[in-house]
Amino acid sequence: MSDSPSPGLAPPKAGLRELPVLEGSLRVGPLVGVPALLEESGVDLAAVIGPLGLAETLFSDAENMIAFPILGRLLQACVTRTGCPHFGLLLGQRTGPECLGLIGQLLPHAPDVGTALRSLVLNLHLHDRGAAPLLSLEGEMAVLSYLIYRPGEGTDQINDGSMAICLNIMRSLCGPTWLPSEVLFAHRQPEDVAPFRRCFQAPLRFDREQTALVFPAKWLNQALTGADPARRQEIEQRIVAMANLSQTDLVGRLRCTLRTLLTTSRGSQEEVAELFSLHPRTLNRRLAEHGTSFKALVAEVRYDIACQLLANTALSVGQIAAILGYGEISALTRAFRRWSGISPQAWRSRIRNPASRSRPAMP
Repeated sequence: MSDSPSPGLAPPKAGLRELPVLEGSLRVGPLVGVPALLEESGVDLAAVIGPLGLAETLFSDAENMIAFPILGRLLQACVTRTGCPHFGLLLGQRTGPECLGLIGQLLPHAPDVGTALRSLVLNLHLHDRGAAPLLSLEGEMAVLSYLIYRPGEGTDQINDGSMAICLNIMRSLCGPTWLPSEVLFAHRQPEDVAPFRRCFQAPLRFDREQTALVFPAKWLNQALTGADPARRQEIEQRIVAMANLSQTDLVGRLRCTLRTLLTTSRGSQEEVAELFSLHPRTLNRRLAEHGTSFKALVAEVRYDIACQLLANTALSVGQIAAILGYGEISALTRAFRRWSGISPQAWRSRIRNPASRSRPAMP
């Protein structure tokens, strides 16, 4: 197979290894175990990646990049070839903070678990530009979630793997016996939940608006033994340098931020502007320079979330309307017709028909 760049692979620039990923891309770190997992299942790697136009060298360097839609198609192809419906979960179980490069190296040198997780949330966009993490508090419970903001093929596999990785990250910080209080999944319950029970050893909640680990918030105050402040400062300086090299634009970051906020009943223009340290008028002006507006981006992200929940969960249209902040089902239905030309119910029926899996683009 040729080693020339493929549609899903962007090789790192020579001599400069610590580069931020491109919009809609992911560092290959979490995927380096794919070849071994396929081999254990008796599946030829080339047979899986060949139809996707990927080079076998993709998995040889954790710093390689893969386009997020190609990632989903890759994991779905692995499921099909191996006959294992929880392939993403198995892959995530083999992966920990080391797959995140500099960000993973930073975590154990934080003073406590909460600071480590906030560093993860703050910096993950330098590793993963297809999803957004969020750490939130709900009473006495903490919620660590992973939200894909452009759902597509293989979304369930990505979500399952991300939760297994989050579990391993928490165990690296809190100890190898750490367990969550419950695990949420933004997809329907699989036919066989036994692999999930063995992995998480906690109550599993499917058909939820987000994919997340839920655990007592008191863990956030747990001090990290062995943290080295000097090492932490060194890694932070390298992360800052990498961030300064980023070609990330405002629109891409805003989409990512809205994807996390809109599912937690937040996301007003004032709240978002404050997060970006901008005045709302400045935010409007900069978005206009990119040919869009805050209202248009909110509509786009709401459409993405609605499509994900309609396709991957059994949540009712009324429940989805409430998650997205609509007071009535009719409001979501009118908006969805503007976005896709059909009702949410009709869209759900169409997407579950194997003969028509494509999602209509917003006009």
